[in-house]
Amino acid sequence: MNETEFIATLRGLMLHDGARGLADDAAVIEIGAETLVLTHDMMIEGRHYLPQQDMADVAWKLVAVNLSDLAAKGAEPVGILLGHMLGENDSAFIEGLDEALSHYGVPLLGGDTVAGDGPRAFGLTAIGRASHTPVPSRAGAEIGDAVFVTGTLGAAMLGYETLRDETDGDTTAYARPMARLAEGRDLAPLAHSMMDISDGLLLDAFRMAEASELSIAIDSGEVPVVDPDRRHDCMTWGDDYELLFTLPDGTFPPVPATRIGSVEPRGFAPLFLDGEPVINADGLGYRHAPDSE
Repeated sequence: MNETEFIATLRGLMLHDGARGLADDAAVIEIGAETLVLTHDMMIEGRHYLPQQDMADVAWKLVAVNLSDLAAKGAEPVGILLGHMLGENDSAFIEGLDEALSHYGVPLLGGDTVAGDGPRAFGLTAIGRASHTPVPSRAGAEIGDAVFVTGTLGAAMLGYETLRDETDGDTTAYARPMARLAEGRDLAPLAHSMMDISDGLLLDAFRMAEASELSIAIDSGEVPVVDPDRRHDCMTWGDDYELLFTLPDGTFPPVPATRIGSVEPRGFAPLFLDGEPVINADGLGYRHAPDSE
């Protein structure tokens, strides 16, 4: 199965209402007066990080990418559960884990360790507390909304290429991304829809449009990128962990952000790029076992 088929099959199993149909960044569960937000992401050697990378950076990124999902829900982190595959440089991994948890003020709650052969794999579950309800989702965009993105896209791509080619350059955006937790909390009361950009702006905008059953129109010339000569690459490479969100037209975002488009009635395609319809998601960003395979 490819990723799309596998998730579609999972939707046939017993799901909690908080799973949001497995179509969002995280699960949202109400327990008494609290609304919890839960997410889980994995990282695999050779696919999500380079084998030669510092294991301290791998640990940092594992924490950050999971907290980024909480940021997209406007959640405050409560703690994490770690799944760790033992191997070389575990001490460096622990050092990076300590740095990440200290930076975000997030405690370790527990987890599991395993030994194995082959590429290393790590998993992490992040638990958060909603700072605002209703909790934003991918599916809340409304006709007429303005589409915004925080930050500048493409720095992670350049960092990856620097590490891969062992050249001089800034690798921070790829090796140690930042979860936009404060921005997510500020946006949660205002955003109709919100998600983090992990797999590429265009692919994630396509997913938001599909979840909202509307169309999103993006003006590529308005998208903030680190290298205008590689604008398309910056919009499709991913790993930026910035926030993509929609606000009612005329609403000023309370965080630094750039307007890149608008939400329109569902047309011929979920996504329109510079006026041209994008019918399917192939080539829009990073996908696990794409449908074309």
